[in-house]
Order: sequence, then structure tokens, then C-alpha cells
Amino acid sequence: MPINLQYALYGVLAVLLTGTIAIGLKVLVKPSAGDHDLWLRIRSWWVMASLFSLAIIGGRIPLVALFAFISVIALKEYFGMISIRIADRHLLYLAYLTVPLQYLFVWQSWYGMFIIFIPVYMFLFMPLCMVIKGETQGFLKAVGTLHWGLMANVFAISHAAYLLALPDAGNTSAGSAGLLLFLVFLTQFNDVLQFVWGKFFGNTKVVPKISPNKTLAGLLGGVATTTFLAWLLAPYLTPLLRWEAITAGAMIGLGGFVGDVTMSAIKRDIGLKNTSDMIPGHGGILDRIDSLIFTAPLFFHFIYYLHY
Repeated sequence: MPINLQYALYGVLAVLLTGTIAIGLKVLVKPSAGDHDLWLRIRSWWVMASLFSLAIIGGRIPLVALFAFISVIALKEYFGMISIRIADRHLLYLAYLTVPLQYLFVWQSWYGMFIIFIPVYMFLFMPLCMVIKGETQGFLKAVGTLHWGLMANVFAISHAAYLLALPDAGNTSAGSAGLLLFLVFLTQFNDVLQFVWGKFFGNTKVVPKISPNKTLAGLLGGVATTTFLAWLLAPYLTPLLRWEAITAGAMIGLGGFVGDVTMSAIKRDIGLKNTSDMIPGHGGILDRIDSLIFTAPLFFHFIYYLHY
């Protein structure tokens, strides 16, 4: 494992320790009704960070498998939220089958199939399967809902895994795993930063009808801090130049915000607060990766066309 990657994992550990200590002090000095939720959140962060770190240490196979597992669970949560016509139930098996196929293309570094399998072939094949059934009532809504689920939960997320298929020689600092860590850390930390900035300085709402807790201060503060962290970390984890790192950081900050509020809009439309209760203090997998759905393809194509 590259030494920069090792130091980065130590940095993640330091962030978690700092957060745990800060919450502990807060509970001792100023206890409140929300303390239990804070402990649940930080405990879940420890579990998620540990699993991700172990996968990075294990190498490419466990990392690709981890993201394939995430896509399966996210797809399951998504199908559990939406209304599916009885005539389309058989398509769920087809949808789940796309996961191992898509990640097989990731494993084989088959970029040509990776990039068109779901957007083109599944886009054409799924309506054909639905037409054969002959059910026209609600057809447009059904086909759009199913395909959007595949695009978000499988295609978009698999871009994070495909960073591992990029040659290590293109990133001598920390290899392909360094690119993945850079993306995931900034995406998740951006969510935390936007929450913190908004909590302490936020008054002006950005999208009050969709996510009342999202404020302008949270958005701007989160994007600015994420951009600074990208500039700081890029030389150690990526091949990005300074101006490229600043662009990537701003893109991840804004993309993460859009992903978050998009999933909030979907949940409001359906009438749900969380996609599930799988992750204590956070909700479901989809609640945790909503930002990554947008940042993964944005960052992948940004770095792919600049350096590969």
C-alpha cells in the first residue's frame, strides 16, 4: 500500500477520534435530548469507516465487492420506496442482475460496456420487456422510475468503483485507491460540513420546500471548506494540479448538495423521512450515498479525461 494512502487512513482515524471526543465533551458540558442520536451517528461512522478502510487495505477485489453490495442494498431500498406495477414485478430480477454485470465490467476494466450497458442497452431492453406484457396503464411512469433507479443506484455508484480500474501509474501519489478515498472522504465530509455550517450560521433557506434544514451558509461554507480540503489533500492522493484540485473540490461540494436535495425531493414525493433504518442515526444506505450518486460520475469523468 502506498505510504500516502496509509497516512490518509490514519487521518480518517484522527477525524473520527476528534469527532468522538467533541461529542463526548458536548454531552458532558451541555447535555440535550439529541445526544443519543449524536452517539448513534458517530458509532455508525466508526463502523462504516472501518469497513471501508479494511476494504482499501484488502485491495481491489473487496473494494469492488463492497460497492456492488452497496448498489444491491440501495436498489432494494429504492424498490421498497416506489410503487411498482404488478405487471413489472418480473423486471426486479432483471434489475438486480444488472449489478453483477455492471461490476463485472468494472472488474474487467471494460470501459466500453461499463459506460453504455445501463444507459443504452438496459434503457432499450427494459421497455421491451414491459411492452410484451401489454400493460399500458402507468407505462411511462413505470419505465422512467425503474430506469432512474438503475441509473442512480447502479450506474452512478459504479463510477466510484471504476476509479479502481484506472492504472496506478496515472497516480503515483497513492494509486487508484487514493482517488477513491479522495472522492468518498470529501463527499461524506462535505455532508457533515454543510450540516455544521448551517447549524451554527444558517438562516437563509436554500430549498425550503424540499429540505428545510439546508441553508445558504451551510451550502457556501461546506463547498468552500471541501474545496480547501481538496486543494490540501490532492497532492498526496491524486495526480491533480492545484487548480484542478480546486475545481474538483467545488464540483464535489456542489454535486453532493444536489444529490442530497434530489433524494430529499424523492422522499418528500413518496412521503418518507428515511429510505430505511439500516444505519442507526443516519437512516438507510440511500440516505448515506445520495451525495455520492452525483459526485462519483462527476469526479470520475473529470479526472479520467484530464489524466487518463
